[in-house]
Amino acid sequence: MTDYHFAETQGAPGAPLVFTFHGTGGSERQFHDLPRQILPEAHVVSPRGDVSEGGALRFFRRTGEGVYDMPDLADRTARMGAFLRSAVSRIGARRVIGLGYSNGANILASVAMDRPDLFTDLILLHPLIPWTPEPVPALRNVRVLITAGQRDPICPAPQTQALADWFAKQGARVDLTWHPGGHEIAQAEVVALQQALAG
Repeated sequence: MTDYHFAETQGAPGAPLVFTFHGTGGSERQFHDLPRQILPEAHVVSPRGDVSEGGALRFFRRTGEGVYDMPDLADRTARMGAFLRSAVSRIGARRVIGLGYSNGANILASVAMDRPDLFTDLILLHPLIPWTPEPVPALRNVRVLITAGQRDPICPAPQTQALADWFAKQGARVDLTWHPGGHEIAQAEVVALQQALAG
C-alpha cells in the first residue's frame, strides 16, 4: 500500500469495511475499536497521521488554526486516497464507511471529494472545510452524517452548515446532528454515529 502506519482488524467475508481517522494528537487506536461495537463482523482499518505538529499527529499541515497548507493537503489527499483504494481492493467490501474526527474528518472529506467512488457512507465529527469545494456530483446517494457543536471554537457552526449544504447539493443523503457545546464529542453524536454505522 503506502508507508502509512495503521491498525487493522480483520472482519468476516462480505462485511462492511470501516476506515477510522483520529483527531489532532490522537493515534490510529483512537477510534479503531468503536466500529465493531456496532458492527461486530466489520473490517476496520485505521491509518496514523504522518504529520507532527509540536509532537501531535495530524494528517496534513496547517499554518494556523483553520488555515491549511493547501498544496500539502492536496498531496496527502492523493496519498491517502491511494492507501484507501488499495485496502478496498484487497478486502473487497461493498459497503465502505469512513469515520473521522476533527483533523481526521477533514482528510476524510478531502479524500471523498477527490475520490467520491470510494465510500458509501461518511461520518464526519466536527469537520472544518474552510473553502468552497468544486461540485462533485458523483457523491450522489452517499450517506453523510455530520456532527458538530454549536459553540465549537475550532469548527465554526456556519462553516459546518455550509459543508452540510454543499454535500446536499451534490445529492448526498445528509444528516446533521448538533449539540450545544464545543469541540468535544457529546452523547448525541455517539448515538447518531451508532445509528449511521448500523445503517
